[in-house]
Amino acid sequence: MFKLAIYSARNLWLRRMTTALTAGGMGLVVFVFATVLMLAEGLERTLVTTGSNENVLFIRRSAEAEMQSVIPRDQAAIIEDVAAAPVGGDGRSHVARELVVLIGLKKKGLESPANVLVRGVTPSTSLTIRPQIKILAGRMFSPGTEEVLVGRNILKRFSIGGLGDQISFGARSWTIVGVLDAGGTGFDSEIWGDVDLLMTSFRRPVYSSVIARLRDPSRFASLRERVLEDPRLTVDVWRESEYYAAQSRLMANFVRVLGITLTFIFSLGAVIGSMVTMYAAVASRVSEIGTLRALGFMKRTILATFMAESMLLGFLGGCLGLGAASFLDRFTISTMNWQTFSELAFRFSLNRNIIVDALIFAIGMGLAGGFFPAVRAARLGIVEALRVK
Repeated sequence: MFKLAIYSARNLWLRRMTTALTAGGMGLVVFVFATVLMLAEGLERTLVTTGSNENVLFIRRSAEAEMQSVIPRDQAAIIEDVAAAPVGGDGRSHVARELVVLIGLKKKGLESPANVLVRGVTPSTSLTIRPQIKILAGRMFSPGTEEVLVGRNILKRFSIGGLGDQISFGARSWTIVGVLDAGGTGFDSEIWGDVDLLMTSFRRPVYSSVIARLRDPSRFASLRERVLEDPRLTVDVWRESEYYAAQSRLMANFVRVLGITLTFIFSLGAVIGSMVTMYAAVASRVSEIGTLRALGFMKRTILATFMAESMLLGFLGGCLGLGAASFLDRFTISTMNWQTFSELAFRFSLNRNIIVDALIFAIGMGLAGGFFPAVRAARLGIVEALRVK
């Protein structure tokens, strides 16, 4: 098997120009394939890591997102009482009432505005229950004041000023007093302000959600059962991590299906190119094949040789495509979150599974392109092959 690989590699090197062109075509297809997977993986990772397994999210039943949820003040108070036993334990509140609204801001270099999610938070609690979020610069806003924190992606991608500058929305002017660093999660694409003041500004008498941090995550099931059985409440209960995973699933699956469909169409051209290359290789080595057969090599050995050559060609294309795709994980892009209709920034993400899938796909293209030429080579008769000069 090792000798077959050496023999195949030598023949590819002798036809290095044709090999480079064919591998380059396959590499382009693998690049598209890997990019699609990296895009979906980056989107999922950004949203999934936004939530914590220790946090519980309460939203209205039948609501698919916080944007669609309404929780009246009386129900929010009941939720705080019900959740008081499983959370906290250190004398501090571990329950936060929050509001989610959309505003329009102009992106840098564009005239048309894009939707940005503004989250009204409980100043004393919302950061406490999300320890992964840090204030990168500035300070926490003061309760009851027209001050906001902006996510670092908002600061990079939108036409707003830095610390001390103002943003106008909700019939008020808000002063930026801090920059959030949420470690690449969805909170990096949000603006945070005082929940009560934002409710007044947007004339919203209800909350969007209530968040609680569990002291013991294993008590989630009992808390959920207790809330669902309470006739005073019309809310559903999620682990925060599961909620954000569900938020990412629809869009990530759409990206994968659309991207893989387009990649399959592009791959047909790469397979045809590989097939032409291998047919040309067989035609130029007919005498060589006849000599090998005369020396006692079996048909299946000839078949395996040309299949190995074609697989190696696909592997080279896969390496080229992955090499190009690997540079994308340095870039941050943005798209609209279909669940909240707001701007969401995330990075391409390359992992081991994507590398393996891309290489298998590339080798599969090589197999598909080399199968019929390999069969043609294996079926050549000894006398027929040796007559060709």
